[in-house]
Amino acid sequence: MELNLEPFYLSFKLASIVSIILFLIALPLAWKLSQTKSKLKPIYEAFSALPIVLPPTVLGFYVLFALSQNSPLGAFIEDIFGVKLVFNFYGLVVASCLYSFPFMLQPLQSGFESLPKSLIEASYLCGKSSFQTLIHVALPNIKSSLLTAIVITFAHTVGEFGVVLMVGGSIPGETKVASIAIYEFVETLDYRSAHIYSAIMVAISFTVLLLVYIFNYKQKKIGFLG
Repeated sequence: MELNLEPFYLSFKLASIVSIILFLIALPLAWKLSQTKSKLKPIYEAFSALPIVLPPTVLGFYVLFALSQNSPLGAFIEDIFGVKLVFNFYGLVVASCLYSFPFMLQPLQSGFESLPKSLIEASYLCGKSSFQTLIHVALPNIKSSLLTAIVITFAHTVGEFGVVLMVGGSIPGETKVASIAIYEFVETLDYRSAHIYSAIMVAISFTVLLLVYIFNYKQKKIGFLG
């Protein structure tokens, strides 16, 4: 069998774009949630965590409906920008951002909440703004949480199936990512190809997670020695 690397390329391209977008969106939100004392905080957290507990088909259905031409949002985007967001790569990006959002937000928020309050207060006393405190004080002190958030988001996006299938379908070179390719191999009883693709995904996932655990172990060791 000739190995077609295009589904892997699409998977990693999608995961990279989604990780960058979610980092830029989730970073200020995680910081805000970690600092707020609002009584509505549990509501915000529960809403942001919905993609974790929702069946992928449920989320995929609502995203598919929202982005289709039959919805006001989908019709508006197509009329103004001339872009259809269903069954193409752009739709996958939008759907994946919604599905993987809590995997970026929660580790960052946990990292910020683990920081000593005295560290944040000292920054404010020195005249630093909230943004300066975030960039120059908070972020450098949550390296483990930062790496965990990025890697888990990337890995989760690479492994997506239900949402990707419903919103993007299986268009070669456009939306046929590795998880969809494996599904189609199983459907056609091509177990040899499914084994090969699955083994590649397992190897990549294990390697990435191993590197994260090694990094976090070294960070904890450095902190202990310090």
